[in-house]
Amino acid sequence: MSLEEFKNRNVGEQSYRMLDLEHTPETGLGKFGQVAKRTVKGELFVGLWVTLREMKNALFGGKMHTIKYPLEKLPISPRYRAIHDMLRLLESGHYRCIGCGLCEKICISDCIKMDTRYDENQRKEVSEYTINFGRCIFCGYCAEVCPELAIVHGGRYETASEQRASFSLFEDMLTPIDALKQQKEFDGFGAVSPNADENIKKTPLAY
Repeated sequence: MSLEEFKNRNVGEQSYRMLDLEHTPETGLGKFGQVAKRTVKGELFVGLWVTLREMKNALFGGKMHTIKYPLEKLPISPRYRAIHDMLRLLESGHYRCIGCGLCEKICISDCIKMDTRYDENQRKEVSEYTINFGRCIFCGYCAEVCPELAIVHGGRYETASEQRASFSLFEDMLTPIDALKQQKEFDGFGAVSPNADENIKKTPLAY
């Protein structure tokens, strides 16, 4: 179409095709018959047949195309920022958190609260550590700033709860002692990648 034809707004010169519409019924019985005729058509039964065929293949043919959540879950990336995990030391089993408070200071949503004390060995330990997941925006700053790699983002993304108080506590995020051997050292957002040493570029010495 040329520019002159596009700018031509004369509707009368354009050719239109008139549709052959049915006569509009005036009585109630006629209107009901028209609605029933338009509703019950062959396309309706074709759609029902396709639905029943796919249902039969999924239930009895083993061709299920969906995930049976929560029994089955889709795999997610190990760098996914979900519920936090507090990692332990593999040698002693003690948690890695040294109570520096950097995660609490850098949290932009002010959802991390920490309280520290000194134990009998004059070692600083965390007595209370809570994260309010009702306010957490999962930005990952706490995992990035942690000097001991104590807090990382895991893959547990179910945060729904009926009570605000049941979102998370420190003991809920600790790795259980019996599952300590199953702890992955490079699991979660904020942890060091397995090939971190290979990616380090050596700085040339000036002497």
